[in-house]
Amino acid sequence: MITSSKRKKNIKNIFEKLEKSKTGIVGLDEVTLGGLPKGRPTLVCGGAGSGKTMLALEFLIRGATEFNEPGVFIAFEETIEDLTKNVASLGFDLKDLIAKKKLYIDYVRIERSEIEETGDYDLEGLFVRIEHAVNQVGAKRIALDTVESLFSGLSSIAILRAELRRLFGWLKEKGLTAIITGEKGDNTFTRQSLEEYVSDCVILLDHRINDQISTRRIRIVKYRGTVHGTNEYPFLIDEDGISVLPISSLQLDHTVSRKRVSSGLESLDEMLGGKGYYIGSTILVSGTAGTGKTSIAAHFALTACKRGERVLFFTFEESADQVMRNMKTIGIDFEPYVKKGLLHFKSSRPSVFGLEMHLVVMHKLINKFKPNIVILDPMSNLFSVGNPFEINSMLTRLIDFLKSNHITALFTDLRTNKESSEGVTSLADIWIIIRTKIENNEREKRVYVRKARGIAHSMQEKKLLISKKGVEILTPKAL
Repeated sequence: MITSSKRKKNIKNIFEKLEKSKTGIVGLDEVTLGGLPKGRPTLVCGGAGSGKTMLALEFLIRGATEFNEPGVFIAFEETIEDLTKNVASLGFDLKDLIAKKKLYIDYVRIERSEIEETGDYDLEGLFVRIEHAVNQVGAKRIALDTVESLFSGLSSIAILRAELRRLFGWLKEKGLTAIITGEKGDNTFTRQSLEEYVSDCVILLDHRINDQISTRRIRIVKYRGTVHGTNEYPFLIDEDGISVLPISSLQLDHTVSRKRVSSGLESLDEMLGGKGYYIGSTILVSGTAGTGKTSIAAHFALTACKRGERVLFFTFEESADQVMRNMKTIGIDFEPYVKKGLLHFKSSRPSVFGLEMHLVVMHKLINKFKPNIVILDPMSNLFSVGNPFEINSMLTRLIDFLKSNHITALFTDLRTNKESSEGVTSLADIWIIIRTKIENNEREKRVYVRKARGIAHSMQEKKLLISKKGVEILTPKAL
């Protein structure tokens, strides 16, 4: 009788035996739990403009430059000149890789008149051509783009199936880790509805438009012999190539810091037990328009920069120059720290991306800049591109990511009613509310700490002033 522990061990051994080739593509190795099946074919399918060719090319480029695995790219639709121009904007120099014999590109022109279903038609000629290319650079990886072009003159399903099986089998015999791209059919993964049955791994790319906002997504449809991520994951194509973001929230197993960091305001620190925020915590500053939310965030950023820490400031309403100009009027000069590289602004309108793409961009920039502190100002502007449930999901994933990296986050939130954005407040470790109160025909700003997890905090409401000296919080005796 096989016990449960033995069964688990056997399954683990099976997975361990399956070798994988790292793609080098940001996030894709995490989604596939190690990369693509080594020495086996992977089908990458999707509609026009979904990113198939780019993924295949980057797989080869990363292999050649990062893992010392030369590659061959067989193009059936684009010439070498076109491919070189297309990827140059992403910082990839194909000519240099070709010159160093790390990459071989062959453009195979397919003419319908040359592919007739007469006699024993096969792909033997193509196999010879591919083998020659592989031998030229000692290739370990190969990409064929796109498979439909091979069968433009064939209509027999039997021939299609037989030739695809033979092609994939031939690539396996050669031990080549292969990507074969294919066009998505109507309600099917591919036009012929059969490639997925002879591939060891099938990846589906999707480029969709919702409410005039573009989002790219990737899904691992199947992966023989191994576990893998099964969700749809957003991905981005920019000047650095492809970035894939796993969207599943992390487990609540991250370690926490016992150290505290100043809010930048001594009076606010006193309201928080005299020591400020926990490092790696999430702070939410809520208030109506003009109450000083950004000013409180700016004090926090300035004080961190003075300590030599790095601050990443996302702003969704103002440009970096506008933020720096406005803050200078209250005695906060960001310019020296921007020049030193301690402070970096990322300004964009929420409508430029969907929520998931914003998350991809944030992840990528955080990984690149490696900040100690991240500020979102105002977080509530994201509601223009998503509903409360989607916003909550996106922020949960972002906060999980920040906490796992011990990054302290401060989000400002524009309130339009008595409470803050639904679902968001529960994610915050510290919630600070600023409200306005009219007394004697004068509008006053009042601030109080609504909650502070793990911190003995003041329950008093205090007066908040903004002047040339910056933000001041007055003690109860001064009221």
